[in-house]
Amino acid sequence: MINPRHFLRMSRWARNPPSEKRVKLVITIVLICALIFLIERYIGWPGALATNSFKLRG
Repeated sequence: MINPRHFLRMSRWARNPPSEKRVKLVITIVLICALIFLIERYIGWPGALATNSFKLRG
């Protein structure tokens, strides 16, 4: 079920839509995130950037 606050926010956005610059910024961020996800999903993540890529001796 949708929260009534969302209806208030949607009505405010309908009256005062975001600027074109802000829309482009949000779309760019979403596309960058999707690109990173697809690269990680289909190519893989480099072992050097993995958090558990090394073992501690001790």
